[in-house]
Amino acid sequence: MRKVFLCISCLLCTISLLAQPSQTLYTVAVQPDKANWIYKVGEQAEFTISVQKNKVALNNITVECEYGPEAFPAVKKISLDIKNASASFKVPGLKTPGFQTVRATFKVDGKTYSSYTNIGYEPEKIQPTQTMPADFQEFWNKALADAEKIPLQPLLTLQPELCTPTLNVYHIRFQNYAWGSYIYGMLCVPKKPGKYPAVLQVPGAGLHSFSGYKSLADKGVITLEIGIHGIPVNLPQQLYSDLANTALNGYAQYNLDNKDKYYFKRVFVGCKRAIDFLLSLEESDGQTVAVMGGSQGGALSIITAALDPRVKCFASRHPGMCDLTGFLNGRPGGWPSLKNNPNIALQLETSQYYDVVNFARILKVPGYYTWGLNDTACYPTTTFSAYNVVNAEKTLNVFAETAHWHFPEQNAAFENWILGRLGVK
Repeated sequence: MRKVFLCISCLLCTISLLAQPSQTLYTVAVQPDKANWIYKVGEQAEFTISVQKNKVALNNITVECEYGPEAFPAVKKISLDIKNASASFKVPGLKTPGFQTVRATFKVDGKTYSSYTNIGYEPEKIQPTQTMPADFQEFWNKALADAEKIPLQPLLTLQPELCTPTLNVYHIRFQNYAWGSYIYGMLCVPKKPGKYPAVLQVPGAGLHSFSGYKSLADKGVITLEIGIHGIPVNLPQQLYSDLANTALNGYAQYNLDNKDKYYFKRVFVGCKRAIDFLLSLEESDGQTVAVMGGSQGGALSIITAALDPRVKCFASRHPGMCDLTGFLNGRPGGWPSLKNNPNIALQLETSQYYDVVNFARILKVPGYYTWGLNDTACYPTTTFSAYNVVNAEKTLNVFAETAHWHFPEQNAAFENWILGRLGVK
């Protein structure tokens, strides 16, 4: 049994920090005249700007406003005088499908308060800039076939301190695409005898410890949260922080100039191997498995579903790695952002094999997608570019206001879609 020691002063400090309000003293509102924030190409939009203090709109103030294409410098700046609670101004529409950012900034007492809104112009017509290499499927078929030669050799270690009356929780590992290369994760299995569908939870960017996706497992599914870095996922958080600042700092760019050695090759193959592992479990029904994740995990959910025909469905929240070549075409590119550098030609070649756009093109299973229009980590231009080339059954649920975060209601819809597709009530 692991012993846990608490520092009372640290605990009180943490509680105090959690009690602090997330709001600022002044709130800047940038409100478009369409509730869904979506316009026709060339259509003029009108914005209402206001600033509140103590939830009361201020009068007789000046706010600096600007607008321009998403992720690029503003093309127009204006000073807006607010005399009676709010003021408005008009923004000309974009001439092609895409997104435009409108920002308002208020300065008072030496501090700056700012907010923005990202409106879309016929985003359903945005097309990717990325191209698919002729040997795309051959490349990945070979990578998966090579991995099949390596036995999984799974190791499950029960974690008594994490188990619940209804769930057994295991720290697991299995071999990935080479001898001694492992995927680690946390597995939750219902204790009640039976055969269950399974859900693979793929991680967002960074390094983290995991304790198991218990809330979903309690609905009657096997869940597996995996890490992608080949290290255990139950170590002290400080270790992950240290690695994130040293050896694994910028891992998403490692060997990006070599499609055979790029960091994510092992990761993509590892996600497929996780499906192998889940379907091999005695408690699995052997055929029903879904994938879900956000950000980096949003990308991995699409990719895994495209690579493995056994995946029945998937859910992707604000996926990264979409349309990586956008930056060359006057628009944002997906995370991890590529930039001009001495190795850019080789990096662009590699990106063809790892871009979510090209996996989206070969999808054959139902998918649920959700994101916000204010996302500046995974810009909506990039996520729409991937979504628009999907020919399989698809459902998109846009929560316009969100950036690279999600509402509880958004997450509930995300999970409920997966459970519904798996036939879990």
